[in-house]
Amino acid sequence: MGAPRGQRARTGLVAGWLVLVPVSAVAQSVAEAPRTAPAAEGRVIDRVVAVIGNQVLTLSELEFETRVALVQRGGVRAAEASLDEQTLRGALELAINQRLLVAGADRLQAFPAERSEMDARLKAFRERFEDEPALLAFLARHEADLEQLTAVLERAVRAERILDSRIRLRAQVSEAETRRYWEEHKGTLGGPYESVRDALREKLMRERYGQLAKEEFAQVRAGAKVRRVAPFAREALP
Repeated sequence: MGAPRGQRARTGLVAGWLVLVPVSAVAQSVAEAPRTAPAAEGRVIDRVVAVIGNQVLTLSELEFETRVALVQRGGVRAAEASLDEQTLRGALELAINQRLLVAGADRLQAFPAERSEMDARLKAFRERFEDEPALLAFLARHEADLEQLTAVLERAVRAERILDSRIRLRAQVSEAETRRYWEEHKGTLGGPYESVRDALREKLMRERYGQLAKEEFAQVRAGAKVRRVAPFAREALP
């Protein structure tokens, strides 16, 4: 029968979020220009990208979270390339959404990350690398450690659970809706209804889940204080 609908919905959500960080878009970026100021003024260690509620997000944090997302999508090599502004803007939207959702849950002391979930997420991330030294080298190159990686993955796990709890039931697609869609598009779908029913239901559920997620994010952001500081961060996504 496959994975439960709720789990499939979460998978669709993750894929939707990570589309904001396309591997193909990774290229040389103005945001990756040298960060060293003239010698007389000293060296710029980091820069603030955005302030989300009472949380400050720096460029180094955003870049690391972007690279973690790229690795999760299987782009280990791409994660080592320079990051362009389009990629960073997409990653920033992901970072804002996650932080706002988790901050709301923290106020209610709700939706802690289960140990089993974290173990599975860390295991999956490790398996993207050839071995443990390769993973540690990746972290060292980006001045991070396993604790920081765990924090990034934990925030993602919690955000997914929070969003799923709010919209999973509303994202369900009935048999009648699936069949109606097939009737309207059977000329291009090919095959009998029974052979495409499961794929169609999955498609419709992902689309509905994505739309509901956008609406939920809009509501969460409506009452939130988000200030984009970096020039690239202030530009609207296309």
